[in-house]
Amino acid sequence: MSDLNELQWTFGIEVAVPEQIKKLLIIDEKPLCAFKTIRDAAVFTNKRLIVSDTQGLTGKKKEIYFLPYKSIIMYSIENAGHLDINSEIELWTKAGNIKINLKRGADLEKIAKIIGEYIS
Repeated sequence: MSDLNELQWTFGIEVAVPEQIKKLLIIDEKPLCAFKTIRDAAVFTNKRLIVSDTQGLTGKKKEIYFLPYKSIIMYSIENAGHLDINSEIELWTKAGNIKINLKRGADLEKIAKIIGEYIS
């Protein structure tokens, strides 16, 4: 398990919601959007953020993180400047901080709106 104080993810372009994540959804949970990560995907639902992290050389080992929005205490967004490549979202949670780097093509405003709508 990763130390949450050092947890950092990078999201790329928007993709279809992976079937393996659809199988993990709970009653009344709906996927809103999904983004490519380095080796897998991150899915924002109406209840939580789900990040699948493929590990190892063969990619058969996966660690899946589930972050309920109700555990987010505060968040910040930072758009990319002229020389910056990535935008950033930082989440302060009951368990620690999580930093999300967004590559060009990932919609910062869409993600910020989802988080803002569902954390209350």
